[in-house]
Amino acid sequence: MPHAYNIADLQAAARRRLPGVVWRYIEGGAEDELTLRANRAAFDAICFTPRTLIDVSRRSQKTTALGIAFDCPFGVSPMAPLGICRYQADIAVARAARAANVPFILSTHAFVPLQRVASEAGGAPWFQIYLHADRARAEAELERARRAGCEVLVLTTDVPVGGNREYNERNGFGVPLRLGPRTLVEGLLHPRWLVDVYLRSICGRRRGVARTRRDVHGWHDFAWLRGAWPGKLVVKGILTVEDARLAAQHGADGIVVSNHGGRQLDGAPAPIEVLPRIAAAVGGRMAIFLDGGVRRGADIVKALALGADMAFVGRAAAYGVAADGEAGARRALQILKSEVDRVLALLGCTSLDDLGPHCVGRERDALEPRPAGTKPTLVRLAER
Repeated sequence: MPHAYNIADLQAAARRRLPGVVWRYIEGGAEDELTLRANRAAFDAICFTPRTLIDVSRRSQKTTALGIAFDCPFGVSPMAPLGICRYQADIAVARAARAANVPFILSTHAFVPLQRVASEAGGAPWFQIYLHADRARAEAELERARRAGCEVLVLTTDVPVGGNREYNERNGFGVPLRLGPRTLVEGLLHPRWLVDVYLRSICGRRRGVARTRRDVHGWHDFAWLRGAWPGKLVVKGILTVEDARLAAQHGADGIVVSNHGGRQLDGAPAPIEVLPRIAAAVGGRMAIFLDGGVRRGADIVKALALGADMAFVGRAAAYGVAADGEAGARRALQILKSEVDRVLALLGCTSLDDLGPHCVGRERDALEPRPAGTKPTLVRLAER
């Protein structure tokens, strides 16, 4: 791990360790992967506008979100099933996040039960849920979160139906876990994964994803959830100003501007593209988080400059834990923290409070064609 200098290094290490079909499950997006690629392209199109000759010798990236103090302005998104990367990966990532004092959202489909993750990580994570049509099941899930000591629930709303991930069908791989002959052959070529993950976590596993209709829910169901849950409640999967306003009106404490990592609706916008409009509409009324395409500390700073209170990473943490368990997850978070610190200094900022739309711009022809013979123009994102 000392030789992993960036998230891409962890990505390469994870790819070597995992069977191809598992790797494709982690890396893949929906259909033609237009949105998956757009998530990265949108960050790449944003430029910084740094200031110089500013004393930045005393820098801090400490922040507060939902009334909780954190050491860094980023967290770890829910990933399911993270356990296909490494044995008890959910515990490893939870411990790494706890050590870094950043939030970790445990997936409702995690291999390891919530209570055990909370116990072994030294504290309860944030917990991701889906709406259940069966109120009794929903109440039981809320009670489980209360018993574990969860302060924050994150309701994922952008999966009324599953995204079209054709590579899983081709590979015979999916959730609930079904491993075809190709997966088992590739497992033999990756004996560490075969023993560490398949034989210890997957083989003989009967518990799959509980099936429930998700295409029948509306904001009235969220209103019920808001009344039933006394803690902080965040809505994940927001991509429009209209839905952000509805979340605020219905009592959400925060939203995650997210397209599910490009794994649901192909052709959906990149979160960083719609973030400024959403922040202008509901900023100050609720916490605004963002995920999708974050691979560098620079991406986190760009998101904060455009109105996010925090950015969340998914695949970046998965690469780390797949590469080297808890040590790899810790390394991923360390890399991002050091990159955020460096970018703040080079921008001329000493704290997150110094960030704003004035810190970023966009080269117009990165996203729009320009007439022949004309020079590139830097457009302040606040102008768009």
